[in-house]
Amino acid sequence: MTVRLFASLRETVGAERLALDLPSGATAGSVWRYLPGVEDAAPAGTRFALNGDWAESAAALGDGDELALILPVSGG
Repeated sequence: MTVRLFASLRETVGAERLALDLPSGATAGSVWRYLPGVEDAAPAGTRFALNGDWAESAAALGDGDELALILPVSGG
């Protein structure tokens, strides 16, 4: 599966996209722990897009899927 990264997450990992081999039963929310250089859980407000559609953290992942991880942003 491919994971697309945005904003500070892209900078932390050092890549815009990653190809990951995940165990059976992996979910959108569980991908976080497989990313190099990040904490074990996604920050509150993280959004997930699975194959171009918004998804919940519990969405099941399969081979060939593309998951985008979109961090919350703040401004002022």
